[in-house]
Amino acid sequence: MPVKLRPARPPRNSNGQVPQDNRLTSMDQAMFLSLRAMDRDAVVQCVWLYEHPIDFDGLRRFHRNLGDGLLGRRIERSPLPFARHRWVRDRGPADIDVAESARPRAELGDWIDEHAQRPIDPELGPGWRLGALPLTGGATAVSLVASHCLIDGLGVVGAVADAASGKTHDVGYPPPCSRTRLRGLAQDARQTVRGVPEVARAVVAAVKMARRHPHETAPSEPSRPVARPSADGDERAAVPAVAMHIDEAVWDERARELGGTSHHLAAGLAAKFGERTGRRRADDGPVTLQLPLSDRTEDDTRANTLSFVSIDIDPTGVTTDLTDARAAIKRTFETLRAAPEEASPTLPLTPLVPFTPKRVLKRVTEAAFAYSDLPVACSSLGNLTAMAGCPDGTEAEYAFGRGVIQRVMRQHLEQAQGELSLWFLRIGGKMCITVGAYQPGASNSKTELRQLAARTLAEFNLTAVIE
Repeated sequence: MPVKLRPARPPRNSNGQVPQDNRLTSMDQAMFLSLRAMDRDAVVQCVWLYEHPIDFDGLRRFHRNLGDGLLGRRIERSPLPFARHRWVRDRGPADIDVAESARPRAELGDWIDEHAQRPIDPELGPGWRLGALPLTGGATAVSLVASHCLIDGLGVVGAVADAASGKTHDVGYPPPCSRTRLRGLAQDARQTVRGVPEVARAVVAAVKMARRHPHETAPSEPSRPVARPSADGDERAAVPAVAMHIDEAVWDERARELGGTSHHLAAGLAAKFGERTGRRRADDGPVTLQLPLSDRTEDDTRANTLSFVSIDIDPTGVTTDLTDARAAIKRTFETLRAAPEEASPTLPLTPLVPFTPKRVLKRVTEAAFAYSDLPVACSSLGNLTAMAGCPDGTEAEYAFGRGVIQRVMRQHLEQAQGELSLWFLRIGGKMCITVGAYQPGASNSKTELRQLAARTLAEFNLTAVIE
C-alpha cells in the first residue's frame, strides 16, 4: 500500500553527523506550533506483552540506548519570533516507570491508556517515557510513549530496533542553552533571512491553492448533523482502543481468497470498521481512508517524514471480494505517481506557520480536525524487524502500536464527528492490528469496542486474540 517517495535526505558531514544547522524542518516546526496552539500533544505508543519472565537488566539497557538515539533530544525555542526552533541534546528520563504493584490481566488495557496519557513535553521534557507493569500470573507489559514532535511511527520502529540491538547514534546535537541570547538572535536572524525565498514560495502556493479550491477556504459543512456536546464536553477524553493479533499465515490466506493482498485486506477491514461506526459518506456512500506515506531514509533525523493520501472504498462487499477495493487503491496510486503534489497538498504551506498568530493557528488547526468526509486513519508499518519486538533482548509474545492524542477535549471529539484509526504491523508471525474508535453520543466503552472488533473480524471469517 505505501508508495516509495523520493527521499528528502538531510545533508551530512563526512563523519555521518548532522551539520551545525540543527533547526527543525518546516514540517516539524508546524506540527509543534499547531499542537501547542491547541494545548495538546500527539504521541506514538509501542506496547510489548511478555508471557515469559522479563529481563529487567536488559530492559534498562534498552532504556539507556533509547536516550542515545533520535529520542535523545528535545526542542529549544528560538529567541527570535518567526525563526525555527532547534534540536538540543536530552537523554530523557533517568529510569523506567515501573508500576509499584502488579495488576490483573483484565486491567492491562487501562494501564496502557494511563501510560499513554502521562505528561509528555517535547520542549520541556520528558519527550518520551518507558514503563513496565507486572501482571498477576507472571506476565509483564512494557510501554514506550514518545512525542510525535520528536519522532513518527516508522522512526520509532527504527529507534526501538537499534536500541534493542545495542546500536546507539551520536547525532551531534548541542547541549541545551549552549547559545547566548545575543548569538541566538544574530544566528537565527541570518537564517530567517536566508529562508525568505522558501516563505515566498509558500505564499505563492497558498494563492494557487485558494484559486484552485475557492470554496474550501473555510471549513466545509459536515455531511450529517454534528452531535451536540454533552454536559461534560469540557473534560479531557481518551479514545478507546483495543489490539487484535491474528496469525499472519491465516491473514495472508484470507487475503488471497478474497482476491487481494495483505494491504488490500487491511483497507477492506478499515472500510468495514468505518461502516460499522457510521463513517460512510451519506447512507450508501464510500468510506474515506487516509493513508500516511513515508520517505524516511536510514539515517534520517527528521521527526516527521509523512505525507497523506485519501482513498474512497465502498465497504459493501469487501468481506467477500476485495476486487473493487484493490482497483480503487490502484487508481489512487496511479494518480499520485502522475501528480505527487496531490499527496498532502498543504505541506508546501508549512513555512508560513511560524508567521501565523497563535489564535489564528488554533482556529485553523481545529477546523482541520472538523472533518466533513469522516476519514478513517489507516496506517501500515509493514513487516517489522524481529528486534523491534525484543526490548529486553528476548522476543515478546505480543507487540503492537498506535497513535494517541493527549489532552483532547471531549467536545472537540464530538465536534469532529468522532474518530476512527487503525494501525497495522507484522511481527513475530502475527498481524497486529490496533483500532481506536470514538463515536459521538455513544458510551464509547472498551468492552463494546472489543465486541465490535470481534464481530467485524467474523464478517471476514477471521478470529483474533483481542487485548
